[in-house]
Amino acid sequence: MDASAVERILISVAALVLSVVVGAVVILVSGWAATCQSAFFSAPGLGSFCYDPVSVYRTMAAGAVWPPYNLAISLKETTLLLFTGLSVAVAFRAGMFNIGTQGQLVLGALGTALAVVWAAPFVPAGIVGALVLVPLGLLAGAVVGGAWGAIPGALKAYADANEVITTIMLNFVATGIAFTLVAEVFKDPESQTVQTRSIPEFAQLNPVYFDSTVFSLYALFGGLAMAGIIYWLLNGTAFGYDLRTSGLQPEAAEYGGVDSKRTMVSSMGLSGALGGIGGAVYVLMVASRWRTGIPSLGFDGITVSILAGNNPLGVIPAALLFGALKTGSLAIEFQLSVPNQLVGVLRGLIILFVAMPEFFRMVGRRFRFREDRPVATDGGGGSSADGVSGSATDGPSGTIDNEGGDRQ
Repeated sequence: MDASAVERILISVAALVLSVVVGAVVILVSGWAATCQSAFFSAPGLGSFCYDPVSVYRTMAAGAVWPPYNLAISLKETTLLLFTGLSVAVAFRAGMFNIGTQGQLVLGALGTALAVVWAAPFVPAGIVGALVLVPLGLLAGAVVGGAWGAIPGALKAYADANEVITTIMLNFVATGIAFTLVAEVFKDPESQTVQTRSIPEFAQLNPVYFDSTVFSLYALFGGLAMAGIIYWLLNGTAFGYDLRTSGLQPEAAEYGGVDSKRTMVSSMGLSGALGGIGGAVYVLMVASRWRTGIPSLGFDGITVSILAGNNPLGVIPAALLFGALKTGSLAIEFQLSVPNQLVGVLRGLIILFVAMPEFFRMVGRRFRFREDRPVATDGGGGSSADGVSGSATDGPSGTIDNEGGDRQ
């Protein structure tokens, strides 16, 4: 967060380029270890290489946008990652590490499914019912996810509990609670799977342009609008100022009158609410119910936020990239028989290279390779005329004269 906007952009672009280059090497080595009927390249003494990195990248890029069904799937993944990426970014900007977006998404999805199923009999079918049930589902997801996200915030603020540990553990707790509630209380009696009853069709976010898909342009536009709202909230409001200053300089923020404890709870609550909305969109657009096996969208949101430099507007292209990577990975598996796990390697490399600048900063701070010290104006490096070096660290009696650097 100490980096400028230009530096963050350059870091992200460099990370993408390096991940592609190193990923190509990984693809070559994987192809060398694999067995195939026809290799794209063979060399005496080296053997055969089954996977062509250029073909893999070309197929991945084309498969993410064509045919139109694949483009819809990429945009679906992008939409869901928008909300989880924003969730993680808000917490990171506040100096909190929310690793629990997945749990907040799972419970938010359950809250949405139960609220819509419960309220459906009381509203008329059609557009009127949709105008009631869709906002109700989004609100339920936000409230449940926000309440769950506020728990680790309160533990951090009032019990000094490490939020990384609490959010990770609360993921398992959230999954266990949701599974137990559905299996024992809210299970669909007509299904053998652990899932709730389906929400009405008129309450679902149906496709607008792409037919027979699980993607809705309404959800995508909502995600883009949410990114703009969060950016404005962080950069144009007093709450956002308190949140950002608490993340950058908590001591200075406390000295300036910011209630750090309240900021911790509210920032994690907002982060959890965004994760819960992501769960709501998953139910309303994709699954039409709560069911086991919800994808790890919350953990993917961490990757999106890191690549975006925790910038809400940067989350948009980062989510689009990882949405395309997910769809493209299926294309290379079907067309080239290349394991789609290699795309997971590329995503891991992106995170690694994004983190490298901060790693070097950390090493520099730890070992202090260059020590800032006063320098005399005569170019002598602080040496006195008699050859005895003068430094501000020589003791309480050793000072540097501004004119000649002589020891006083």
